[in-house]
Amino acid sequence: MIKLMRDASHNYPWVLKSIMGILAIAFVITMGWWGFGEESGNDVATVGDLSVTREEFRRAYENMYRFYKDKVPGEFKDETIKQFVIDQLVDNRLWLIAAKDLGVTVSDGDLREMIVQTPEFQKNGAFDPETYQRLLAANHLTPAVFEAAQAKEILGNKARMFVRDAVALTPSEIAEGQTLMTRQPDADPAKATAAKDRVLQDMLFQKQQRALMAYQESLKVKVPVKIHRELL
Repeated sequence: MIKLMRDASHNYPWVLKSIMGILAIAFVITMGWWGFGEESGNDVATVGDLSVTREEFRRAYENMYRFYKDKVPGEFKDETIKQFVIDQLVDNRLWLIAAKDLGVTVSDGDLREMIVQTPEFQKNGAFDPETYQRLLAANHLTPAVFEAAQAKEILGNKARMFVRDAVALTPSEIAEGQTLMTRQPDADPAKATAAKDRVLQDMLFQKQQRALMAYQESLKVKVPVKIHRELL
């Protein structure tokens, strides 16, 4: 079941984007990026020096449950969703640690670009400061709190992209993809070229995903992770 949920997030990018939004909202509301807001005894997980608070987990779980119930076909067990949520929260902490190790940073420009390009903050296709302020106020957020949390979200994503973009197909892998396409000839040269490009893009994507998973697993070996399942 957890594999199904993970596959959904990989196969449907809008699902993954929504999941990240759900978790980011939980971070903002609880100020849980660095374990603020609750005593350490209420942490459901620790990842190195970072923590996941019980309140943050609860909010993320409730949002995730509603999301899958409304958007994704099928029934999901309570324990399955809990496991998926805590896995995602822990993974996000790991990528924040990775960003520090890789020397990745977030500039004011990075943050500004993310905010002005968010559709919910736009009016007539352009960023609208009044809409931005109103939506934050409606969710009991100040720009400072929201932007601090979003900066961490960008930081984790930039660490992922750093690892992903370091991966490329080798000459032998490219030759393998081209050989595969010669077995499926197309009378239209344009279609044949497009199909060859898709094959190589798919091969690269799969290799990048394997690299991300391998890097993440290496972080789990290096960084102590403790989950208090009795608090989930």
